[in-house]
Amino acid sequence: MPLLNPRARWRQRLAGLALAALTSLSFQALAQSVTTREPAPPPDRIASLRWIGSFTLPTGTVFDGTEFGGISGLDRAPDGTYWALSDDREAPRLYALRIDLDQHGLHGVHIEQMVKLLGADGQPLPARTADPEAIRLTATGQLLIASEGHWSADAARRHQPFVHAFTTGGSFVRAFELPPGFGLIDNRTTGARNNKVFESLAITPSGLVFVANEEALIDDGPVATPEAGSWLRVMTLDPASGTPVAQYAYALPPIPLRRPPGEGRANVSRADNGLTELLAVTEDSFIAVERAYVPGEGVTVRLVLTRIEAATNNVSQIKSLHNAAFQPMSRQLLLELPIPFIGLLLDNIEAIAWGPVLANGNRSLILVSDNNFSRLQTTQFLALEVVGE
Repeated sequence: MPLLNPRARWRQRLAGLALAALTSLSFQALAQSVTTREPAPPPDRIASLRWIGSFTLPTGTVFDGTEFGGISGLDRAPDGTYWALSDDREAPRLYALRIDLDQHGLHGVHIEQMVKLLGADGQPLPARTADPEAIRLTATGQLLIASEGHWSADAARRHQPFVHAFTTGGSFVRAFELPPGFGLIDNRTTGARNNKVFESLAITPSGLVFVANEEALIDDGPVATPEAGSWLRVMTLDPASGTPVAQYAYALPPIPLRRPPGEGRANVSRADNGLTELLAVTEDSFIAVERAYVPGEGVTVRLVLTRIEAATNNVSQIKSLHNAAFQPMSRQLLLELPIPFIGLLLDNIEAIAWGPVLANGNRSLILVSDNNFSRLQTTQFLALEVVGE
């Protein structure tokens, strides 16, 4: 891709690192289908997260004649199948995986199926019409997928961000209604920033859908820097009507630096931070994945417990969050990666999913990296145990 494309610049920035039968489903049925998801521990029981292990699939791994990679979303079905979403803009697709995990380690990842994403016409989504970044499953096996869209200065070639429902066979079911402020407009003065839109998608136990932009909308101010954070919008969607019902503000912190200024830090102008995923814990709490990159220092990932309980729920009425008055979502740091004593060189983590209940009764979490199809990266799976006491 041309260097003007932010995805290509992201790949370039990481070059120095050594490291889902077509069915008709109404929104009412979709709402009902997500009410029996496997329960997660309440937030006051997430005392800590314990490292279990990691497993990698090298770039260049081929399945069914297509290179595996670009994994930006992951979710677990009741039968233990994991659905992984590839953000390959040339051929958006899903993978069914089996992940061998217990409390003693992450022992293997096995690719079992590849599924192409189809449009409303029943044909594979054309190249450069979607940038799928997040996936969540309903209890009946339906899929919700969020896309960042595809920016082009040519409006005829511009494709907007979306949240769509699909079958596990990849067939399009229905589109959710999204406010125009999240759209790709001019990439300069208003609307969403290219490649900085819907990276996060969550479904609560009752079926409410939450989606969030990766970095600040242009109207909400500048993106995060080492000196200042930025404001993101977390939107609630009603699965029955397919429409927005609430909107909250999330405070993305400044870009974390591992070395103080002046101590050999690389080009900070090329550093960034972003919200790459949300995972519902309860009706009003989530685990947020904040991923930052600093040239010369690598990737930092923060797992944050965030709640909407006391947050302002109507920031949709605020045109710009920059310098506005509101109560943001709470933010409690659970874990920062990499963990020094493990010695793992962290890759581009973009996905999080609940893993199985472990033999000791604790829940597990799985994180996955997007390898950007770079030979200098891998698809990295990380496993954590949720400790509640």
